[in-house]
Amino acid sequence: MKPAHQPLVRVLAGVVATAFTLGTLAPVAHAQTALKRLGKGEGKVDIVAWPGYIERGQTDKNFDWVTDFEKKTGCKVNVKTAGTSDEMVALMNEGGFDLVTASGDASMRLIAGKRVQPINVDLIPSYKNVDPRLQKAPWHHANNTHYGVPYQWGWNVLMYNTTVFKDKAPTSWDVVFEEMNLPDGKSNKGRIQAFDGPIYIADAALYLMKKNPALGIKDPYELNEAQYKAALDLLRGQRKLVGKYWHDAFVQIDDFTNEGVVASSSWQFMANILKSKNRPVATVVPVEGATGWADSTMMHAEAKNPNCAYMWMEHSLNPKLQGDLAAWFGSVPSVPAACKGNKLLGDDGCARQGYNSFERISFWKTPTSKCATQNNACVPYHKWVSDYIAVLGGR
Repeated sequence: MKPAHQPLVRVLAGVVATAFTLGTLAPVAHAQTALKRLGKGEGKVDIVAWPGYIERGQTDKNFDWVTDFEKKTGCKVNVKTAGTSDEMVALMNEGGFDLVTASGDASMRLIAGKRVQPINVDLIPSYKNVDPRLQKAPWHHANNTHYGVPYQWGWNVLMYNTTVFKDKAPTSWDVVFEEMNLPDGKSNKGRIQAFDGPIYIADAALYLMKKNPALGIKDPYELNEAQYKAALDLLRGQRKLVGKYWHDAFVQIDDFTNEGVVASSSWQFMANILKSKNRPVATVVPVEGATGWADSTMMHAEAKNPNCAYMWMEHSLNPKLQGDLAAWFGSVPSVPAACKGNKLLGDDGCARQGYNSFERISFWKTPTSKCATQNNACVPYHKWVSDYIAVLGGR
């Protein structure tokens, strides 16, 4: 299921060209809000999703939540994987999809750009079982209107090679931001990775919150000019250390296996696959904390298969799927009932993967100039995009 990606610079350039403003969000009128029941499925549903999010048993037969859905509904599931939130926004702007599993740094852009429509939760009986912390989360609920169905959430962890780090597991993000010798006696230069999406600027800001508290950073997504400059300077320094950047999960798996990468920000998903192949990796949430993602299934404003889309959103909330997906991806279910009784996840899986640490995660969100912590004088996202392209280019 190795995803194909557009070149990142082209994707980001498109995002810059379609810069947005988040202000008062007016609900988008659509026929589905008036429905009291679903009609017959249209025969298919087209979904943009993160790699590993929608499995039909092709990678591992134990993980299949598509086959049964297709048999029961007659809706064939077609998936286009995307490696960054910006790529998801670009694909939704192009159109041709019914659903997207959007993270918080994409969802509000999609709402503001009217690329997604309100969701009638009355058509999703299982919505009442969603974690109360997520039911009206600000990344998918605006102006008292639902625009998404919570799917999964989790940390951006620090993955490291246990052979290199031996019995000295890293405790800080400094191993990917500062030049140093690692426990094997060799420099980290050329052996670390960083995420190549602009939202990674927030990871640098989160590190600086602890390393340099005098900067006054209170929220890694709300940076004034001085704080933003400090984060960019840190990333320019990191550029000299990074062997290669990543946004393709399966490429990162190969890089840790064959290309000598020993430390990087990552998702538990990649660590799980590497461990299943007996590779020497482990993950940790460093002392500075971590950024994270909470993903919602959202419907395109011009979805051609709305009935199948609603059927999928209802299906996505069943505890078996939620637990299996959490076990596969290393994430946390949006339905608490999934945390018990799932053989693949185990009864300790949710706690192990961060269920009780919700308040410690700095969830992805789109930076805007209007920001509470810096007197509405923050650097907006379109600047993050153009400046991160410059960082990747060594400027």
